[in-house]
Amino acid sequence: MFTISANTASVPPRERVYAVGDIHGRLDLLDRLLGMIAAYEAAHPCANTSIIFLGDYIDRGPDSRGVIECLLQGIPDGLTAYFLRGNHEAIMLRCLEGPAMFANWAANGGLATLKSYGVNVLFRAEAQTLLSQLRGVLPEAHLAFLRGLKTTMEVGDYFFVHAGVRPRVPLSKQSEQDLRWIRNDFLEHDGSFEKFVVHGHTPVIEPEIRANRINIDTGAYATGKLTCFSFQGDYVRTI
Repeated sequence: MFTISANTASVPPRERVYAVGDIHGRLDLLDRLLGMIAAYEAAHPCANTSIIFLGDYIDRGPDSRGVIECLLQGIPDGLTAYFLRGNHEAIMLRCLEGPAMFANWAANGGLATLKSYGVNVLFRAEAQTLLSQLRGVLPEAHLAFLRGLKTTMEVGDYFFVHAGVRPRVPLSKQSEQDLRWIRNDFLEHDGSFEKFVVHGHTPVIEPEIRANRINIDTGAYATGKLTCFSFQGDYVRTI
């Protein structure tokens, strides 16, 4: 664990906020992280603690189904959980409505999600057939989870979002497309935003800490490193 001072950003007194980067089907890493958070909470209790997941729970890794089930059932006691929608969840929901984006989903890890739900992807069936199978086995609770995901969260001086924000556009006027997909225009912006942005979406080797944002997507599905930051007062800690 290391600690830094956020200096210009803070959360309200007597609050602690955890933020978790892109999980992408790595149930093993999620289980371990939640255990670490539970242990830290037991040793350092806080009156008002929440955990914000930044999206991209599915695809690429081996157990998307297990990840969603864990998020529904396995959050440590005493934590209020908030779940944001990533671009991968957005694509999956679009595919459940029809096959127009299936090729895009399959090329970006969607077949791993289908496989985790028991859909047979080995025989190159048509998209409509595979999606029909998925609809038949997808638990109602999982579908409700996907449909109920939030777009952003604000706590104190922090703005939590999956991908980022469009520079020079008020946070209240941001498009959902940008909030889930933006990269270069956001990442290359050195100026301030209305709030300090905490995001994932673009994998980095180590958490990227800038004057206006923190990127905590460390490519868990490929690197085996799922990153979580804790925000309390004006300090930021890695877990």
